Amino acid sequence: MQTHITRALHDDHLAALTLIERLDTLLGRHHPDYAPAAATPAVAALLRDCDHAIALEIGPHFDFEEAELFPRLNAAGAAAMVALLTEEHAHIRPLAQTLTALTRQGQSRGFTAALWRDFRATGADFSGQLAAHIAKEEMGMLPALDDILDIETDAELALIFASRR
Repeated sequence: MQTHITRALHDDHLAALTLIERLDTLLGRHHPDYAPAAATPAVAALLRDCDHAIALEIGPHFDFEEAELFPRLNAAGAAAMVALLTEEHAHIRPLAQTLTALTRQGQSRGFTAALWRDFRATGADFSGQLAAHIAKEEMGMLPALDDILDIETDAELALIFASRR
């Protein structure tokens, strides 16, 4: 991570991976047929954090990449990587929206058996796809950005990214 923007994106990735780990822990602790009590402090905190992260972090992160980074990477000859990452965004966004809806239902009225099964399946799919996506960005996109960005562009991108938070 040689540029400000790659370090900022990396920090976002670490925060998302921490959330994924918490989500996976919750999902692994509870059988598909036995929902946890959504009002317990740990579960309530995770639901709140999932809702917050999807709305205020993951969505804006994807939007920033697509608007500011992907065109630069395309111009630098990384069209195949950009196409793959864009396709993954398109798969993850609906999962995130569904998970948000399920999270809010769990927050407002607790988990029924059916809601828990849906939350558990969607959460597992979301966490798996997002973790794999982050790994690709860490291994491919961030090093490519370090190679193509000059100091001025890096500073401009870092300001734009910070303003979207």
